Amino acid sequence: MKRPRRVTAQAVAEAAGVSRSAVSRAFTPGTYLDAKKRRKIHELAERMGYQPNALAAGLKGGRSHLVAVFVGNMRSTYDSEFVNRLVGRLNALNKWPILIDGGDSSAEAAIDQVLRYPLDALILRGGSMPRALVTQCSKFGVPMISSGRIVDAPGVDNVCCKNADGTRKATKVLLERGRKRFGFITGAPSFASSADRRSGVISTLDQAGLSLVAEETGEFTVEAGYRASMKLFKANNLDALICANDASAIGALTAARELGLDVPVDMSIVGFDDIEMARWPTFNLSTVNNPIDLSVEHVIWLLERRLAEPAKDSETLLIDPFFVPRGTH
Repeated sequence: MKRPRRVTAQAVAEAAGVSRSAVSRAFTPGTYLDAKKRRKIHELAERMGYQPNALAAGLKGGRSHLVAVFVGNMRSTYDSEFVNRLVGRLNALNKWPILIDGGDSSAEAAIDQVLRYPLDALILRGGSMPRALVTQCSKFGVPMISSGRIVDAPGVDNVCCKNADGTRKATKVLLERGRKRFGFITGAPSFASSADRRSGVISTLDQAGLSLVAEETGEFTVEAGYRASMKLFKANNLDALICANDASAIGALTAARELGLDVPVDMSIVGFDDIEMARWPTFNLSTVNNPIDLSVEHVIWLLERRLAEPAKDSETLLIDPFFVPRGTH
């Protein structure tokens, strides 16, 4: 079956007996056109199924309103929640996001493809993207906002949580609770946020004259956290486990329950991010809040500033996390 062609402005012009430019003016606010003629064009356009080319109209004004969003590791619930709220804010500003999976090997090819579009900006969930990919994106000359990883490059603005501060606060809480045998579940080596969160734990334990008893690598998922914590619990006598994100901590909490460990009597388990699932009564997870709404608002604020002043100096906004006491510490 032959696919129907998009109705063109020229087709509407011919049906209305007017010029192509008259059709354009009919759909451009503020331009002069006889009211009767404008009404006739609109009626015909609706009947024929015509819609003006918004991209072409935007480019005439210097904006495409397209924003590429490299979403990072969408297996991370935090990234999913972040992107969901970011898309809503972009839509409210009449910006139309193109979502690209930045967490696998196809990302580099996707970059080449998406740059064929006249983008207003790039937004990266850089904390869970490989550093090389983030660096590559920063060279395009397209206004870029990096969220989660600080990129030191001209024309690139950054929003980043003070990750190490967050785990320092969590570690201090557990030390005050009397915990001494700490384990840690990190994320993939390419995740900038994971390395920063680990450093906060290490430095705080060092100040207390302690060190990590053991650690395992996860992938910021419940399944990976479950597997990593099973290894830790079976091989070590821990009384505290800090995880680089909430999904890993939820996996660890599940493993602890299966092994008969009483959380928080026998052991404390703490996550990071404060995703919606962490607040469920079945988990009631003590964690570090990494404010999504504030991060998204900062990204939008920097985006608007960059579009208004393309040549301005780069800016970095840092966000303070805070400990959320619940039932697992």
